[in-house]
Amino acid sequence: MFGYYILIGAIALVSWAVSNTLKRKFDKYSKVQLRNGMSGAEVAQKMLADHGIYDVEVISTPGKLTDHYNPKNKTVNLSEAVYHQRNAAAAAVAAHECGHAVQHAQAYSWLQMRSTLVPVVSVSSGMSQWLVIGGLILGGAAGLGLGWWVAVAGLVMMGFATVFSFITLPVEYDASNRALAWLQNKNIVSQEEYKGSEDALKWAARTYLVAAIGALANLLYWALQVFGRD
Repeated sequence: MFGYYILIGAIALVSWAVSNTLKRKFDKYSKVQLRNGMSGAEVAQKMLADHGIYDVEVISTPGKLTDHYNPKNKTVNLSEAVYHQRNAAAAAVAAHECGHAVQHAQAYSWLQMRSTLVPVVSVSSGMSQWLVIGGLILGGAAGLGLGWWVAVAGLVMMGFATVFSFITLPVEYDASNRALAWLQNKNIVSQEEYKGSEDALKWAARTYLVAAIGALANLLYWALQVFGRD
């Protein structure tokens, strides 16, 4: 278990570093005011309209960096700061979330796969590791094959969560690419503002990359524990 704690500690440290950098980047680019004076909400509404999307509502949601697109009720949810502020960071986030709305409208395959896995992962992710640990304890204590199979079932559930993390990567990167292309092509941002938006979204994407690598490392560790004991 000592190796597991080292693994989790290393992943947590990298995740903390990336998250802190992301927050600093957003604070930095929140000071770069848009020359056109558009708020995040106005940027989002224009991007949706430019893509012929009129059935998606842009709303404000509490918290910081809580921005997300909800495909179930077709809402672009922007944190209060992003919704109201008129800077490069707000424009980047608003456009990124609208990128997901465009993906949804155009039936982007990776987003569809991700949406299909959501109900499975929401149920399995919380119990997968406990099943693996419980199976290992049961197998080790009683010497029964049942414990091994319980652990394997936990690994399968953990595998779904890992696949979900990796499917999320192209979804997030594509949404950022759509956002940046639109911001530039429609002259929503100046060259300086564009660089800030691009840098902010780059660091946001890295949080998902770290999460995916962490999920894979966790899966491989427990797989070694299960199959190494067989």
